[in-house]
Amino acid sequence: MKADVTGICKPALPAPLSGMHLDEIRQQIDIIDTDIIRLLSERAELVHEVGNFKKRNGLEIYAPEREEALLQRLLAKNAGRLPEKSIRAIYREIMSAALALEEDLKIAYLGPEGTWTHQAALEKFGASLTYLPQANVRTVLEKIVQREAYYGVVPYENSVEGAVTHTLDLLADSSLKICAQIPLTIDVCLMSLGELAAIRRVYGHPGVIAQSRDWLSSHLSGVEILEVSSTSRAASLVHEEGDGTAMVGSPLTASLNDLHILARHLQDPERTRPQITRYVVVGRLACPPTGNDRTPVLITDSVNTQSLLETLRLLSELEIEVAQIESHPQAGDSRRLAFFVELKGHAEDLAIQDAVRRLLSQGKQVAILGSYPALVPPAVG
Repeated sequence: MKADVTGICKPALPAPLSGMHLDEIRQQIDIIDTDIIRLLSERAELVHEVGNFKKRNGLEIYAPEREEALLQRLLAKNAGRLPEKSIRAIYREIMSAALALEEDLKIAYLGPEGTWTHQAALEKFGASLTYLPQANVRTVLEKIVQREAYYGVVPYENSVEGAVTHTLDLLADSSLKICAQIPLTIDVCLMSLGELAAIRRVYGHPGVIAQSRDWLSSHLSGVEILEVSSTSRAASLVHEEGDGTAMVGSPLTASLNDLHILARHLQDPERTRPQITRYVVVGRLACPPTGNDRTPVLITDSVNTQSLLETLRLLSELEIEVAQIESHPQAGDSRRLAFFVELKGHAEDLAIQDAVRRLLSQGKQVAILGSYPALVPPAVG
């Protein structure tokens, strides 16, 4: 191995590769694999030392700001065949294994298994950690407060329906903070043990059935469509009833239940409107500033036409950009309105701190829900 002009070590491969025999190529792969294992072991030792330092100094084990910076740096150095999606997937598992070395890191999420929230959690934390499915968002947050889980993953925003207001209201009443986000392209799949032509009945959670009803009506006319309480219940029924039964759910559901995917993108067969749902990682601390952050804020005030205008005028005066804004009645009090605003910047920025003080002085209630690195949504692939 020798370093090139960028300082990156590369194996000295024979050239041209096209003239090598298959056995020679495999020998080179074996040499590289041996080096990869050795380097991963060395990396694990260094990561363990970082973990010891964090524990001694009371720092968070998981650092989303460091994770994204590392990925961006690696992607900038990539000059080979591997696409960005592959590099992210490889390093997701490397970082997952590193987190698992430090302690039995548990992640609570809105369950049951096989949901898109479960898939989002795996996308962020990888397969090496312990996952705890929960019945609702409230119990996800309770698991973190009670220190039975280190972090939680909950739905945050749907590209079709907007912000998940129940999640926002619960976070506003909690000491927990959003520290990272996970954009996930939703892919509703039809899955079964048998073939498409044999399907006579389809099960699914009501929400997933609603997303795929147009496709089912068009492609499976006359087939019985039945709603069940959960995706896991649908999978159980498919296994009980056999080849003539199918279900709708996520690709993860198919993987977890050994089902064949018969069709994909049922929610939008022509794929003209990719549906992206944002999930968030919730922990006891917000993410430190990265220079490219978002800060979600929930502002509540009495229902009047001037309140939102006052808020927007103030933010404009302080030159704070608004990435998103929505409103909904405050939970439990129809006389008050809650404005959800996602601000460009970090909660520690002086302008945002000034805005909070001035909003409070106007009699509004203000809850900063956290701060996290801004991410580009995943490409639809």
